[in-house]
Amino acid sequence: MAPNMDNITKYHQLGDFELQSGEVLPAAYIAYRTYGSPSNPCVVYPTWYSGTIVEGNEWLISTPEHPRRGLDPERYYIVVPALFGNGESTSPSNTSGPKGGVNMPNTTFYDNVRAQHDLVTKGLGITDQIAVLGWSMGAGQAFQWASQYPSMVKLAVPFCGSARTSFHNWVFLEAVKGAVLADTEGYRKGRYMEEKGHQPWVGLKALGRVYAGWGFSQDFYREKGFEKYFGLKGIENVMVQFWEKWSTSKDANNMLHMLWTWQYGDISAQPLYAGDSGLAEASQRLSDRGLGKAGAGEAQDEEAFERALKGIQAKVLIMPCDHDLYFPPEDSQIEKDYMGENAELKVIESIWGHWAGGPGDSEVDVKFIDESISTFFKQNGF
Repeated sequence: MAPNMDNITKYHQLGDFELQSGEVLPAAYIAYRTYGSPSNPCVVYPTWYSGTIVEGNEWLISTPEHPRRGLDPERYYIVVPALFGNGESTSPSNTSGPKGGVNMPNTTFYDNVRAQHDLVTKGLGITDQIAVLGWSMGAGQAFQWASQYPSMVKLAVPFCGSARTSFHNWVFLEAVKGAVLADTEGYRKGRYMEEKGHQPWVGLKALGRVYAGWGFSQDFYREKGFEKYFGLKGIENVMVQFWEKWSTSKDANNMLHMLWTWQYGDISAQPLYAGDSGLAEASQRLSDRGLGKAGAGEAQDEEAFERALKGIQAKVLIMPCDHDLYFPPEDSQIEKDYMGENAELKVIESIWGHWAGGPGDSEVDVKFIDESISTFFKQNGF
């Protein structure tokens, strides 16, 4: 075991935590782990959709088994906080009472990052500038951190993610959500454990099959990547042994909770930047773009998005994958253009698609991301 990697998950208590929506999350907490000495510069590295602290994020942190140049606990104090809804932090699956289970209030990236800021500053006593990075929904939190606390974030490295969930990404997620909700017999309006005593297996398997066409690129399937890298022959075996194995290992309400957070990801939907857009209104500030409501993709909405990106003071390294089906480089280019000289766009050239960004299955892409992070940190004196 590497120095300062004690393999202990800790919990930061938030008390009754008021959310961006105005609702209160009773006795809320976020789970986290730290790696390295608190005397080192701090790197915040949030989890992603369905990911847990260990299974989702540790692949990028240096250990004797897999040395890395970027996230080295000998050099940095790495803090990995878990998303609300991932099953480790406050989630539908581990919360009882009137606001537990399916009734747990929705949480935004803004809520998650405000909770993480409380952990970092009050829980861990860090007041210096930090770096933030992450894959997928972790990238969304990296953008959120840099926009929400611009003076505290020195560097940000979002990879295979976005500062705002695109319309196309929203549509994909509607299918993922619909797969679970269509299993009405199994899902039982979110009360499956109370009424059935088990997860909605049909819906979760369908969720995995919807994801199967998105997580990896067409080229990856064309070149039989699952056979080459995972030893899985035949598409049905891929569906069952990879995708359904993943999806049925999750809690349905947790997945839907995190999916809502993802769908409403939008760094302009916060007080610093909403301005006179529809997002400034309490009933609309959570970005109802996908519902066709006022402020949904209108000019004022785009102006707020531009303000939010220009409000980022950090140096930002944006790393999309050229074959990512839901976070394409074209969207990243828009973010870079708004941020100007503060941002660098570096494309991961990989047939692995979204999976190029994690969780560590592609050795070539891991090396590229790791070296890019290391170089970016050193170039900027961190």
